[in-house]
Amino acid sequence: MPQSLARVLVHLIFSTKNRAPLITPDRAERTFAYLAGTLNAIDCPVVAVGGAADHVHLLFVLGRTIALSKAVEELKKESSKWAKEHVNPAFYWQNGYAAFSVSPSNVDKVKAYIADQAKHHEVMSFQDELRRLLQRHGIEWDERYVWD
Repeated sequence: MPQSLARVLVHLIFSTKNRAPLITPDRAERTFAYLAGTLNAIDCPVVAVGGAADHVHLLFVLGRTIALSKAVEELKKESSKWAKEHVNPAFYWQNGYAAFSVSPSNVDKVKAYIADQAKHHEVMSFQDELRRLLQRHGIEWDERYVWD
């Protein structure tokens, strides 16, 4: 029987709708844990989750049988329902997302980057961070549509 083998590491980033600072310090740990559990439940093993009040970063292994867009759709749908009850009734995620492939040799660096989000965002906005990452990965974007 033929085998299909894959290990695709993804660094996924998305914000709350209009970058509303709804992921407060007292709710962050539970929110990140719920996001991790949701990805794990769809066979996308989580490596790291973190973020700031207005956005999240997730490093995970994309499941072999699921498209990235479907994994993100499921993640946002399930976590948004949960967040409306446990974080804020007005909670929504932005429509879009940014996703970057991660080399196995860079996993520790990305994990450290995700773990250091609170300190990182003392000096840089989410928008500036995302612009920098998009540039670094050679992705063109349109400012009119990336910040919903």
